[in-house]
Amino acid sequence: MDKGGLRKDLWRIAQAALAAVTPEGCIRRAIRLDGERLSVEGRVYDLADVRRLLVAGFGKASARMAAALEEILGDRIAAGLVVTADGYKVPTARVEVVEAAHPVPDARGLAAARRIAELVSGAEEGDLVVVLISGGGSALLTLPAEEVSLSDLMRTNELLLRSGAKIQEMNAVRKHLSQVKGGQLARLASPAQVVSLILSDVPGDPLDSIASGPTAPDPTTFQDAARILKRYGLWDEVPQGVRARIEAGLRGEVPETPKPGDPVFELVQNVIVGSGRVAAEAAREEGASLGYQAQILTTTLEGEASEVGKVLAALARELVRFRRPIAPPALLVAAGETTVTVRGSGKGGRNQELALSAALGIEGLSGVAILSLGTDGRDGPTDAAGGMVDGGTTARIRTAGVDPEGALVENDSYHALKAAGDLLVTGPTGTNVADLYLVLAGKEDG
Repeated sequence: MDKGGLRKDLWRIAQAALAAVTPEGCIRRAIRLDGERLSVEGRVYDLADVRRLLVAGFGKASARMAAALEEILGDRIAAGLVVTADGYKVPTARVEVVEAAHPVPDARGLAAARRIAELVSGAEEGDLVVVLISGGGSALLTLPAEEVSLSDLMRTNELLLRSGAKIQEMNAVRKHLSQVKGGQLARLASPAQVVSLILSDVPGDPLDSIASGPTAPDPTTFQDAARILKRYGLWDEVPQGVRARIEAGLRGEVPETPKPGDPVFELVQNVIVGSGRVAAEAAREEGASLGYQAQILTTTLEGEASEVGKVLAALARELVRFRRPIAPPALLVAAGETTVTVRGSGKGGRNQELALSAALGIEGLSGVAILSLGTDGRDGPTDAAGGMVDGGTTARIRTAGVDPEGALVENDSYHALKAAGDLLVTGPTGTNVADLYLVLAGKEDG
């Protein structure tokens, strides 16, 4: 991984960003227990008055969030169940942890979601339900509406993932095919109090989009879901059960998801405990400690991965050649989530595709390196978390007999970056916030 001092610094900065958004740290910063008084972001819950404290969770970080919560609340937890992705399970004492497939749901996720719905539905007045939400929760909390089968949902998710749709658009569709998304889990928990502790992986941290907003008001409608499927040419490709569900919603034959102002949310507190913004701030601070001028560009970066890669490459060229927007040694930081419209038959993920595109844009340029990292440790259907590239990346790819431009066209960034030795392979990190993008310039690489 380390081909020089610049890349070593880049990886150290990325590690500092990951350390700032560990589930354990995020939970400990967000809640405090003083005797029987539980403080959550300024709101106090007297546990002496709570009949039962229940825990439900879903997402790649939910198991580690549960373990941290257990350390604080101990045997005050009456029962709990969280579902996480394969490889993300950790030991817990009072909260049961199960694993399921991600990003395409499977039967294990369906069974876990049904059990979570039953647990939450059993809550009564005087109970407190703590919900642990993190990225990946939308796929892992899979409980389709009655008209929709699991296979229908899996096919629809596959189509959406390949379409280039934004995460917010995908979730608008998912909410209207579900019994628990789009505020419906909060509706099931009523009249119990609900505290949702949320590790956000969505740019800008919109509560209604993170894991499809199971405890947040849903501003989207069945009409939005239909429009999105048609916009991306998927209306005639999704299964008949999906179209039938949405058409029934358009006719008013099935209820909408709960909207802003619904009384159910009067008993709900949604708290963002960690996000891409936190990771970006930590990266900036670490870069500054290493002697770089550091600036955060944005924490809401979106767009087609290959196009965003070109933009980051252009910024790198500007740093090196014209010493703008800040003079090297310099670090530019961004967080967000790009998309990939899949047209080829290769292997990769959005961060690898962005990195390969950026590598082409800085070809032959010395003194600069770019990193694109999925903070969960998994980028698309691969074992890589992303890529770290420099001005020599494309030459190394070509030396290995691979055409980098052709690989980009074929969405085969994984094999191209692997040929250069520029894949980032971290394994599951246990957390999941927005993707992290770093541009570093100013020290000789090598």
